[in-house]
Amino acid sequence: MPTSKTKTIKTKTPLTTAQQLGSLIKSARDIMRKDKGLNGDLDRLPMLTWVMFLKFLDDIERVREEEAKLSNARFRPSIEPPYRWRDWAAREDGITGDELIRFINNEETIRPDGTHGAGLFAHLRSLQGSSENGRDQRDVVAVVFRGTVNRMINGYLLRDVINKINSIHFNSSDEIHTLGHLYESMLKEMRDAAGDSGEFYTPRAVVRFMVEAMHPRIGEKVLDPACGTGGFLVEALKHLQKQSQTVQDRRQVQESSLFGNEPKSLPYLLAQMNLLLHGLESPQIEPENSLLVPLRDIKDCDRVDIILTNPPFGGEEERGVLKNFPEDKQTAETALLFLQLIMRRLKRKPEPGRAAVVVPNGILFGDGIAARIKEELLKEFNLHTIVRLPNGVFAPYTSIPTNILFFDRTGSTKEIWYYEQPLPEGRKNYSKTAPIQFEEFSDLLAWWKNREETEQAWRVDFRRLYDDARKDATPHWQAAEQAGEVARQLAARGRELADEIQVLQRTLSGSGAPLFAAKADTQTRLDALKRERSELLAEETRQREIAKEEQTRGDAIYWRIYNLDIKNPRTAQGFEHLPPERLVRDIITKERRILELMHEIKEALAVGVNA
Repeated sequence: MPTSKTKTIKTKTPLTTAQQLGSLIKSARDIMRKDKGLNGDLDRLPMLTWVMFLKFLDDIERVREEEAKLSNARFRPSIEPPYRWRDWAAREDGITGDELIRFINNEETIRPDGTHGAGLFAHLRSLQGSSENGRDQRDVVAVVFRGTVNRMINGYLLRDVINKINSIHFNSSDEIHTLGHLYESMLKEMRDAAGDSGEFYTPRAVVRFMVEAMHPRIGEKVLDPACGTGGFLVEALKHLQKQSQTVQDRRQVQESSLFGNEPKSLPYLLAQMNLLLHGLESPQIEPENSLLVPLRDIKDCDRVDIILTNPPFGGEEERGVLKNFPEDKQTAETALLFLQLIMRRLKRKPEPGRAAVVVPNGILFGDGIAARIKEELLKEFNLHTIVRLPNGVFAPYTSIPTNILFFDRTGSTKEIWYYEQPLPEGRKNYSKTAPIQFEEFSDLLAWWKNREETEQAWRVDFRRLYDDARKDATPHWQAAEQAGEVARQLAARGRELADEIQVLQRTLSGSGAPLFAAKADTQTRLDALKRERSELLAEETRQREIAKEEQTRGDAIYWRIYNLDIKNPRTAQGFEHLPPERLVRDIITKERRILELMHEIKEALAVGVNA
């Protein structure tokens, strides 16, 4: 009798939250790829973000509304019917096609409830909060949508995207946590999608290292004056959340710990969503350029404990911004303007403020205005550490060598520690497919609290350099002052002689001219005064040249100490960190040597032929 085969039934393993959300987001993005109005991730991520933003807001407001009912408190929603997500987006068979596009895009339209009124974006842009400081949720919504455009042109595809996003439960802490990680990955993809989108993204490993090194604590105010998509603020939030033990701690983190500025509408929207997804209920991001505030108007109440930032560099600010800075420190280089702003925004007391700032290498060796700004930094602040980042950290959008400055308001700079972060063994560069990893900073973080000179770390006694420079420069400055004083005395005597010469010339040419003998004496006296004045003017010119030369020599000795591009004494000097003038000088020297060698070879060949 044949035996019957038992059929094995395979049980499907349930998807994790991360897998479900990852699949859902991927499906939404795949739908977007079919829409002709979107071009790549640079269009798709902002589109996905504003849809998620409205769903997120509605989910949170549902929770707050229930909480208000339980406590018999008044609740005012940020968005009123019929513009809430639940009114027009929540039903899978809700408005779609051209009707959906008209409702979102048009200034005036037929709304989902059948009434005539403003379109969705038009309404959201018109919202106004009740608070004077602009931190009402309605103000945030208005700012977000003033800079947002719906780029999808197919209303049926948009309805499919909305239905996908409607499956996300933003009131679930598990889903929120997972979405935060997914969103960071999407921001990185957006950075990789186009060259200039790199301004929105600082590698997470660098951000996390800077936050770990600065160690923000509960009760401290953290600012990023050029926050982009909010990477530094998100990492600082995570750092503070780990310390939060009580309801009071949590309230302080939520309400009075994290602040930022971002004037561009797209990164502002991305930053809002990034912080919301990581658990900050009301992000305090100002939609303004931090540089628009005159430095002289910054008060103690505007200062913070910690500044973490990677300000834009290589660009130029409009001329109107420059008037907000001291006349002798006005520059079109944005990074130098931000450095001055950061210095002013740090608290003096009760606890001195501290900062970690990414800067291009040109800031270290820059002279002129750059040197004057560094002079103020080193005199008024303690620039205790400069971390030199390796090649390609910000690849692919820039190959400019970069550094991280760490300074605080504990006093003037006595010594500067340098740490040269090495590339992993066998690597020559980083790339977007093989970026820097946080684990690579482990040695640096271990060194941070127990400093000693190593192959990567060296110390510069800046106070000694300063004292020596002043000592060596002072004789030249004194000589310049003496020569200048001599020149001023000669100029005064020259003016006296000019007056005497003028009187004698009038005497000779006047109606009451002297007799012949007296006239000859007057002419002789006049000629002598002219010769004396000519010699005096020549000497005045010589003294002024001496003063100029001595001042230049003294300045050269003094200002060179503000070239902070100091190389690791234990390794070969990196070509990529050399100042431009040094590169040119070295190239010229090598070319001359090559010409000399060619000439020697030519002579040797000529001798051989003649022999």
